[in-house]
Amino acid sequence: MLKGKTALVTGSVIGIGNATAHALAAEGCNIMMCGLGTPDEVEASRAAIEVEHRVQVKFFDADLAQRDRTEALAQATEAEFGSIDILVNNAVIRYYDDIVDFDPKNWDHALAVNVTAPFDLTRMALPGMKKRGWGRIVNISSIMGLAARSGRADYITSKTAIIGLTRSTAAETLRYPNITCNAIAPGSVLSDFIKARIQKMADERQTSFDDMAKRYKKDIGQIADFIEPAQIADAIVYLCRDESRHVSGTVLPVDGGIAATWVENPDDI
Repeated sequence: MLKGKTALVTGSVIGIGNATAHALAAEGCNIMMCGLGTPDEVEASRAAIEVEHRVQVKFFDADLAQRDRTEALAQATEAEFGSIDILVNNAVIRYYDDIVDFDPKNWDHALAVNVTAPFDLTRMALPGMKKRGWGRIVNISSIMGLAARSGRADYITSKTAIIGLTRSTAAETLRYPNITCNAIAPGSVLSDFIKARIQKMADERQTSFDDMAKRYKKDIGQIADFIEPAQIADAIVYLCRDESRHVSGTVLPVDGGIAATWVENPDDI
């Protein structure tokens, strides 16, 4: 059902985005990638998907904080493949400051990448989806779009806004039964970024990665195991398949039950 479709996946060189690009390519989708990395890293990531799944995979270098580059990404995808059938808004910028210490320039940067870019890509992808009568948009929110903690104002605000964008898009596509827009709200995913963050914290505290990972999970309230990027990708693929055509405007937590059961707060499972 997805064979021959084109998927634009932002933040797809590593992490959830890369797992998603692999998963959609395995379904037969051609892929437009966008993300951060050295030229060698980008090419290795792109080629791996293309060789493994035997689909067309292209990369477009776009700074999603710049509207003209975001628009150019959408235009390049349509020029290369003829359509944007699936849009996965995954790219994210994170800062770790309390509000009183937050540099306004960093705030503007985070909202540009995390909120404005998904809006612009949605704005540009929807006309073609409506014309063809088929489309899937999946936005990556977070359990921090459902709750909050200190020191993450940009991330929490962004991930909450993404849920609003998801619902607004779903409302505007109700008359198109084969166009859907949903959000995934992951818990703590053991992505390359989180691995590097845990390792840095372990080095600073002169402890092992495993011990630091346990402390990290406890600090964020993650009782269950870390979630793997491929598990998020599987949920995204489901939301793109025909089986989910009646699912739109939803937020799907993939978090080991944290969002629904945080008041339980067991010491161990």
